[in-house]
Amino acid sequence: MADKILKEIPKNKSETIVISEKEFRGNQYIDLRVFYKDDNEELKPTKKGIMIKKDLLPEIRETINNIE
Repeated sequence: MADKILKEIPKNKSETIVISEKEFRGNQYIDLRVFYKDDNEELKPTKKGIMIKKDLLPEIRETINNIE
């Protein structure tokens, strides 16, 4: 499975939060990562982000809903 971008959310003028679905060593992950625009206006990933196993999403969703 190739990386699948689910959503791009502008963070500021030069950065975008990219949410994508990934597979690594047979496991499914959701990656939330900050990207920046290079000199050619292409999005490039930074080290700022988190990659979590997809099966943790229900617990994370519940926690976020409780915060709201």
